[in-house]
Amino acid sequence: MNSEWFTDFWRYRELLYFLAWRDVKVRYKQAALGASWAVIQPLLTMVIFTLFFGRLARVPSDGIPYPLFSFCALVPWTYFSTTLSQAGNSLVSNSSLITKVYFPRALLPAATVLSGLVDFAMGSTFLALMMIYYRVKPGWSFFLVPFFLGGMILLAFSVSMILAAMNVRYRDVKYALPFLVQIWLFVTPIIYPIAFLTPKMKRFLAFNPMAGFLEGFRSSLFNTGHMDWSLVGTAVIITTILLVIGATYFRRTERSFADIV
Repeated sequence: MNSEWFTDFWRYRELLYFLAWRDVKVRYKQAALGASWAVIQPLLTMVIFTLFFGRLARVPSDGIPYPLFSFCALVPWTYFSTTLSQAGNSLVSNSSLITKVYFPRALLPAATVLSGLVDFAMGSTFLALMMIYYRVKPGWSFFLVPFFLGGMILLAFSVSMILAAMNVRYRDVKYALPFLVQIWLFVTPIIYPIAFLTPKMKRFLAFNPMAGFLEGFRSSLFNTGHMDWSLVGTAVIITTILLVIGATYFRRTERSFADIV
């Protein structure tokens, strides 16, 4: 990454907003329930998780009602997983645009990352209503939420650049991505708390940056007192490394996108 990369983003910022808004409109075009799917998807998943893991398996939830415990994690996870799925194909699906007009190609995965925040906002609104229903009041740690959200956004953008660039040359990425997202779901503390794991499993989990950000997001909302700052710190370091790798790889390969897309 260099200053020119950031300069291009700033110069084409209006195009970024346009592409993001276009993604929002296309996503729910001709959908009978429209943008409400942003709430329905994590809500139905929460119901299933509550029945199987909360009621049958008796998975602990740090003293938080299990529906709220799982939904709090599903809102950012749905944003993250949906962003990866759509951003991974963003270059290929916009091939006609890439071959005709010059603009920073990284705007396409970035627009997907940005547009997904609309769904995140809707899911967060329903999460707030659930917190009111369960009479859960956030503490001072609530002000840390933007930090963890920012980390998840950077992580989504970093991985999206890598997947989008790889998908141009290797179309296998399109088929491997759903499997990758599904595996990533179960190695992220969504259906279980960090305290549920053994020390050895916690060390393994540290290599998953989404685990640190998501656990921090949950702890900051509910003020559980179980904030694992070492896990959060590792997540920040790994995300920074992925951002540098993703930007470098994308810059080196974007010149050939128009030829092979």
